[in-house]
Amino acid sequence: MSKAFGIVNFSGRNIWVEGLQPYRPIGAFSFLGRYRVIDFPVSNMSNSGIDHIQVYIRRKPRSLVEHLGTGRHYNINSKRGKLQVLFSETGLNNDIYNNDISAFLANMEDIEKEPYPYVIVAPSYMIYSMNFDSLLQTHLQSEADITLLYHSVDNAKEAFLNCNTLNLNRQKGVLSIEENHGNAKNKHIFMDTYVMKKELFIELIHKAKSLSSMYTLAEVVSSECSELDIRGVSHRGFFAAISDFKSYYDANMSLIDFKNATTLFSDDWPIYTRTNDSCPTQYFENADVKMSVVSNGCLIEGTVENSVIGRGCVIKEGAVVKNSVILPNVVIGKGVHVENQVVDRDAKLIRVKEIVSAPEKPGYIKKRDTL
Repeated sequence: MSKAFGIVNFSGRNIWVEGLQPYRPIGAFSFLGRYRVIDFPVSNMSNSGIDHIQVYIRRKPRSLVEHLGTGRHYNINSKRGKLQVLFSETGLNNDIYNNDISAFLANMEDIEKEPYPYVIVAPSYMIYSMNFDSLLQTHLQSEADITLLYHSVDNAKEAFLNCNTLNLNRQKGVLSIEENHGNAKNKHIFMDTYVMKKELFIELIHKAKSLSSMYTLAEVVSSECSELDIRGVSHRGFFAAISDFKSYYDANMSLIDFKNATTLFSDDWPIYTRTNDSCPTQYFENADVKMSVVSNGCLIEGTVENSVIGRGCVIKEGAVVKNSVILPNVVIGKGVHVENQVVDRDAKLIRVKEIVSAPEKPGYIKKRDTL
C-alpha cells in the first residue's frame, strides 16, 4: 500500500479502565501475556503496507513510547518509513478539551506533510485483525467519501456500553453514529476505524473545531452523515474493545480458548511486539498447568488453571492461580490462592493466603503492591 498513511488514535471520552489506566494509556496495557494492546493496530498497518504511522497519546506517555521505540520490531523500514508518537497537552486543566480533534490540530503540520492522499484512522483500545489494504480498496471501489468499519454483535445490552454504534440503512450507508445505551442486544459496534482522503480529514478537523471545542472525530463525522456519502463495512473475526476493567479481563480470558485465538492470530498475519530475550518458562516437578496462556521467563512450581501469565512471573510451590490475568514480573508466594483477579506488574502476593473475587466482578491488585 502506498496511498495511505496511518493514525492510531487514543481512547474516547467515555473510555476508562479502573486500576490499570492511571499508570499508563490503554495502548500500553499488557495483553495475553506477551503483547501490548497497541501492537494490534500498528501490526495491522505494517502488515497492510502502511509504513508512515502516527500514534497519538493523551496522557502518561512513557511506557508506550518505550515500547514503540523506533518501530523496527513492527517491520517498519527506518529508511522509507517512520513511526511518530504525538500528543497534545491542550486543556489538561479541563479534560473536555483534551480530545482527538485538539490533538490533531496541535500536530496539523505533521498531518499536512504526509505525502499520501488517504488516511486510515484506527483506535488504540480495540483488538482485532484487519487488512487495511483491502479496506482501502473497498473504499475506492465504492467511491464513498468515508468508510467506517463495524462489528455486529448480539450482546450489546451488557457489553460495549462505552462504545459507539452505527445506524445503517439497507445499503450499508451510515445514517448516524450513536452511543450504545444498552437498549438492544443486536448492534453494529463502530470500531473507531475510518478511511478517507487526507484533504477531507483535515477539513473535518477544522470544521469540528468551529462547531464545538468538545467535538471528537466521531461526532463531526456523525454530523456529516446527511451531507457526505459514508459507508459501513462489516468486520469478521475476533473483536474486543478495552473500554472498562471487565472488558479488559474478558478479552484476555476469551483468548485462552484456542478456537477464539485462531480468529485473531494467523501465520500469514503476524502480530509484532517488542522482543524479550529471556529463557523459556521452567515447570518444576509439582507444577500443574492447564488451559492457560503462559509467557516466557516464568518459574512455576504451583497450580495454574484457566489463566494468563505474563513474562517473568514466579508462582511458588503450593500456590494456586485460577481464572486470573497475571501481568509481568509478579510473584505468587507459597500457598497463596489467587482467583478471579487481575494482578498488575511487579506485585508480590506473599503474605495474604487467599485473594478471591466473584467471577462477575474480578478484583484488581495494584502495580508494585505487596500483599
